[in-house]
Parts: sequence; C-alpha cells; structure tokens
Amino acid sequence: MPSDATTIEQLLQPLRDDPKRSAVLLDVDGVLAPIVAQPDDAHMPETTRRPLIEVAKRYGTVACVSGRRASDARRIVSLGSIAYLGSHGSEVLMPGSIAPVLDSELQSWARRVQAFAHDAYGEKLRRLRVRLEDKEAIAALHWRGVPDEDDALAAIEDVAERAEEAGFVTHWGRKVLEIRPPVRIDKGAGIVSLLRDRELEAALYVGDDTTDIDAFRGLSELVELGSLKRALRVGVSSGDETPPELEAEADVMVDGTDGVRDLLRELIR
Repeated sequence: MPSDATTIEQLLQPLRDDPKRSAVLLDVDGVLAPIVAQPDDAHMPETTRRPLIEVAKRYGTVACVSGRRASDARRIVSLGSIAYLGSHGSEVLMPGSIAPVLDSELQSWARRVQAFAHDAYGEKLRRLRVRLEDKEAIAALHWRGVPDEDDALAAIEDVAERAEEAGFVTHWGRKVLEIRPPVRIDKGAGIVSLLRDRELEAALYVGDDTTDIDAFRGLSELVELGSLKRALRVGVSSGDETPPELEAEADVMVDGTDGVRDLLRELIR
C-alpha cells in the first residue's frame, strides 16, 4: 500500500485539478479530532481547523460524516459552511441549517430503539460506568476508559444478544456497540444520497474505523453509478487500534490526526 508523501500528492492531484467538481469527506473522531476518553471533551485543533476552512472555500462539496449526531459533529468542528452527516449518515445537517433532516423511515424506528436501549441500560451497566448515547434511530453503548473494560464488554455483549433477539441490528466499533433498526444505516448510504445528484469528477473520504469501510464502499458505488470518475479512500492509522480491514480497503494510509492535517494542507497547496 502506498504511503509516502509523493504518492499521496499524486493521488490528490485529480481533486486539486478541478476542486469545484470535487468532494472532500471526513470522519470526525480520530480523523479531525483526536480520540479522547470522554467524548464530550473532543475538539478539533486550531491547526487542523485553519486548513479545513480553506478546503471548504475551495472545494465544491465538503462534509463531515460521523457516528455522532450531526449537531455534535458540528460543535466539535465549529465550521458552519460545510455539511454534516450524523449518526452514520442517517441525518443530514446542511450548511447554514439549524436542524438536521432525519429519514422518515428511521424516525418511525427511533422511539423503539431508544425504548429498548433505556430498558437494557440497567444498574449493572451504570455501575460499570458504561455510557449510553441517544443518536435518534441509533443507541450507542460506550465503554472506553471505564474502570474495568473487560467486565463492561461482557455486559454489553449480553445486551447485544438481547437486541438481536428483539429484531434490532447490532454494530460494533472501537469500544462502542450500536443498536440500530433493521434498515440500512451506514456511512456509505449517506454519502451516496448526498453526492449522487451532484456533478462531480472526484471525491475522497478519510476515516479511521470499521464504520468508515462502508464510506469507502459508498464511493465505489458512486463510481459504478457513473456519478464519480475517481474515488480516493484514505485510512487513518490509530496505532494498535487500527482495524486491519480498514487498512486492507484503503488506497493509502496517513498517520493519525496529524497526518490528516497534512493531507488538508496538501489539498490547498
């Protein structure tokens, strides 16, 4: 897999050749903002924000695609001139909009998902300090940084089994379990919906987790549909936590959030 600066520059050239007809799509946590023990403490460094502002000015479509709610992603990035696809693309917050748009089918499932999650979030998970996150049609259980991560994982595995028995879909990420409705929710679907009717030549996606593989495949789907001519899939290394599947599907890897910052700078050279 190519990884040196010269190769990355060459891979970015199709986007730089026609920026107004190019899309730049980025995950937030672990990509623009370093991973932290407490999710509410996440923020994008100013050294990354400055080149992202310039990218937003130059490129035709710029969006953050996050597992967080769209409003939370915008709070972390603090840039109102770009779009945010929240909850893995199931909600869309367009530039300048006050509230995100949620798919109507997902809205009908949101109450059922949250009711199950709140019922499952009992005394044991609270004692283990597992955190429950409400993401509308998705409920997430986080155990990063809890006192006993092994016990927390075992308890969450029990919840996952119960969720699947109840007809929900479970999705595992880096120290997070998501409980989802039995309809398609993934970053790839969100990206296809956002970009398919736009006149674009090239697009790149930058991500660091298994959920970002769906985004990579969404770009491939757009190429197959003829909506894109070129797609670039950039994986972000996170040390021992780097999913091998992500590295296998990426066209190129960069090193952590610093590597993403350098990538943004390269896009505006």
